[in-house]
Amino acid sequence: MESAGKDTRYPDYPLFRGLQRPLEFMGLQGRYIYWAAGAAGGAILGFIIAYCIAGFVAGLVVLVAFVVTGAILVMFKQRRGLHSKREDRGVFVYASSKRL
Repeated sequence: MESAGKDTRYPDYPLFRGLQRPLEFMGLQGRYIYWAAGAAGGAILGFIIAYCIAGFVAGLVVLVAFVVTGAILVMFKQRRGLHSKREDRGVFVYASSKRL
């Protein structure tokens, strides 16, 4: 009887490794998917709290305000780029440099 471990050939399956592009869902890319989900969750939570305290109309106002603010924030941040960098503006003068 032959050893099954050495002679057995497993079928080859193509492995999709992606195209080195960020995750995208409904136009939102990468980390902004989570930001949008957080904004939607915050809007729902805000609606529930405002509804309990002040009524249905106040809850709707808070819901719309959170959704609009979150959507504007996410779209503005996404337009700046997925890997937004900090931009230092000004003139920097280094007075001394220590060598180790």
